[in-house]
Amino acid sequence: MSNKSFDEDQLNIEIRKFLKQVGITSQREIEKAVRAALQAGTFPDSGKLDTKMTLVVPALGLEHVIERDLHIDVGD
Repeated sequence: MSNKSFDEDQLNIEIRKFLKQVGITSQREIEKAVRAALQAGTFPDSGKLDTKMTLVVPALGLEHVIERDLHIDVGD
């Protein structure tokens, strides 16, 4: 067993940078896909979008899944 330690502040900064990039790019991609579906006429009438995000860190054996429905009000 290893007694290695790490800099908690540096870890926190790296995780926050990663999550900021994930958040910003994910929002842009969802917005782009919603616009495209509306334009193509394929957006669900219910306005409900099942979403799923999977975080994988292979070196740590981590796989974490978050699922949530997005409810989008679309006007005529």
